[in-house]
Amino acid sequence: MSYIEEAMRANAQANANAQPETSMESAIYQVSAFWDADAAVWVATSEDVLGLATEADTIEALSQKLRDMIPDLLLSNHLISADYVGAIAIQLTSHRQELIEVAL
Repeated sequence: MSYIEEAMRANAQANANAQPETSMESAIYQVSAFWDADAAVWVATSEDVLGLATEADTIEALSQKLRDMIPDLLLSNHLISADYVGAIAIQLTSHRQELIEVAL
C-alpha cells in the first residue's frame, strides 16, 4: 500500500470524529509535506483537513493543489458551508532530506 493510500485510509477513519471549527477566521490548518525521493514528488497530508492526501512535482504546484483541494474538503467534512465567504489559513510545513556528495 502506498503512502497516499495509507494516509487516505487514516483520514477516512478520522473523518467520523470531525468537529466543525467555531471560527474559520482563527483556524490555522496544519499541512505537512515531504519529498518522496523514490516517486520524485512532494506529498502532502494533514490531520486537520480530513481526506487530504495529494502529490505534485514541485512545492509550488503542491501549494496550488492545496488551494484548490482544501476548501472542497472542508465543505465535504461539513466544516464550512457551501455559501462560506472568507479566508482559510493553512500552514504548510515541508521536509526534504538530501545527501550532498563531496569529492576531493
